Amino acid sequence: MTPEQARTITDFLAASFEQEIPTTVRVIEAAPADKLSYAPDAKSTNALALIRHLVVIDAWFLNSIADGKFAGGSDMSDTCGILTPADGAAKYKADVSAALARVRAIPDEKLGENIDFFGMMQAPPTALLNMAIKHSVHHRGQLSSYLRAMGGKVPGIYGPSGDSQ
Repeated sequence: MTPEQARTITDFLAASFEQEIPTTVRVIEAAPADKLSYAPDAKSTNALALIRHLVVIDAWFLNSIADGKFAGGSDMSDTCGILTPADGAAKYKADVSAALARVRAIPDEKLGENIDFFGMMQAPPTALLNMAIKHSVHHRGQLSSYLRAMGGKVPGIYGPSGDSQ
């Protein structure tokens, strides 16, 4: 892939991720603050841990792409200081937007260079950005599936929900 092709793909994927940010923030904000210990099953992550994971790992994933290397991981979300959905929403908006700006600033010639993803694969920033979007949407979907059982309302995600009509 040429640097120009990689830039086109990166710009497209960055715009796609940016478009998802407000939706993710709405889902985080919709979690009832007094029910954050809710988990649908003993094997499932509770709502607060899921919010923390979304906030911390989405920013970490994007920053890792911008840095050209992956280190650390999900163990960081336990110490992030997020205690409420409002905390999570504010931090998500700030941190993920800043990290996405860093990805957009990657020089064109670097966009074609592979980055090692924990020894599991070598992939260019474009492929990793695509994976970051999927990761975010996956965990947002998990959280959205908790909301009604927690006594909350599901916001519109890709159109109105049964709760927003």
